[in-house]
Amino acid sequence: MGAPVTPHTARHTAVLKAPAARAYGIVADVLDWPLYFTPCLHAQVLESSPDGERIRLWALVGHEVRSWTSRRTFDPDGLRIGFRQENSAPPLASMGGHWAFATEPAEGTSTLVLAHDWTLTDDDPASARWVAEALDGNSVTEVASVVDWAERTDAVGELVFSFTDEVEIDGPADEVYAFLHRADLWPDRLPHVARLELGTTPAGEATAGAEVQTLEMDTAAADGTVHTTRSVRLCFPGETTARIVYKQTTVPRPLLGHSGEWTVTAGADGRTRVIARHSVALDPDGVTAFFGAGTDLADARAKVREALGGNSRRTLAAARAHVESGSGRR
Repeated sequence: MGAPVTPHTARHTAVLKAPAARAYGIVADVLDWPLYFTPCLHAQVLESSPDGERIRLWALVGHEVRSWTSRRTFDPDGLRIGFRQENSAPPLASMGGHWAFATEPAEGTSTLVLAHDWTLTDDDPASARWVAEALDGNSVTEVASVVDWAERTDAVGELVFSFTDEVEIDGPADEVYAFLHRADLWPDRLPHVARLELGTTPAGEATAGAEVQTLEMDTAAADGTVHTTRSVRLCFPGETTARIVYKQTTVPRPLLGHSGEWTVTAGADGRTRVIARHSVALDPDGVTAFFGAGTDLADARAKVREALGGNSRRTLAAARAHVESGSGRR
């Protein structure tokens, strides 16, 4: 029997000028985490019940993309959310903890606690230091994000929204996926892409089978301006349905967050259905500066939807022209 491993714990706390229940709601809604939390790239709910759920997360841990599944338990009356990883990857042997929220006597003030406990596969000092530093960096960022979003006076529903665009392509799904996957060719294929640098990490167990792409892209807007964004993409090829999930890690004003997904589904008739989905968090402080005086949040949502949706629709149109012309088979 090996030597026992040392248990580790950490606590990160904050005081916020907002109701505890509002902060609890932000943490409870895991599907919006990519918009709120810088390290989180993508979240899925695998199972759900009134008192808990099973989720899968992809996140930046240090400078690496890692994925894991966790069980979460909800206590809305006690304002507490527990979590425990099911498949911790080395050097972790186990990882869990909880979020707890409480209302303070001072009017409008609450406290937040993010607690972790974990063990390692061994007591290697380098592994212990790497885990502690990565966890501390992510936890500090996540706590600050919950405070920031909970203290916003604008309703989250006015700032966070999603939309989709859809097209049918008369051609094989694998060719459509290849067009979207080969982002390194976009500057030659898409007029609105002025420059793109692509890095690729092959799929592996640590990323739950996702190929990881990092993109730095210059996009030309209709008014001639060019903005630079950086993104991480998770690529999931498949025979019937393939997906490319992405999150912009550097977003243009007036956004606080932007994530999305390309879903490519093969039809029985040889046609392919493609859905482009965007999820967006507006920066209310940047709306006027970016769009001009007199722009309210409803106007900003419409303008952002048209700009992002316009890029997606142009990409889908180019993919359709490429595949239906037979270019993907040459």
